[in-house]
Amino acid sequence: MIPLRLTVNGMVREVLLEDPRVTLLDLLRERLHLTGSKKGCDRGQCGACTVLVDGRRINACLALAVSLDGASVTTIEGLADGDALHPVQAAFIAHDGFQCGFCTPGQIMSAVGLITEGQAGTDPERIREGMSGNLCRCGAYAGISEAVLAAQGAGDGAAMREDAA
Repeated sequence: MIPLRLTVNGMVREVLLEDPRVTLLDLLRERLHLTGSKKGCDRGQCGACTVLVDGRRINACLALAVSLDGASVTTIEGLADGDALHPVQAAFIAHDGFQCGFCTPGQIMSAVGLITEGQAGTDPERIREGMSGNLCRCGAYAGISEAVLAAQGAGDGAAMREDAA
């Protein structure tokens, strides 16, 4: 048994792993019952499993949970503040940044990371490039770019960067 301690969505979680090969995605979904992060390709190619680890975007399907001992993990379930949506979540709704919804949690987490990292800019092409690791089979890319632009507007990006620090 391998002891693992993570802070997940602000709550300290201690888990005993039976297998060192357990990915962060499987730990979140199967052991911690946080099913917002989706298992798409399981190869790091689609971005459906994107979460923030210590404020940085990662594909949870590629990260071994054991390598993240002591880390802080934020999933889609940890973004909202009670009933108040995170600005990126609200922007995705306002700008139709989703269709079927399967990729939406990963898209939102990637957008939060992109803004927090200060990499979004004001050019939709730059946003598309920064979000290129997150695929949407429905083709909601225009709404996704608009949502990211709206969420970071008027100082929201700076506030998100301060919150992540």
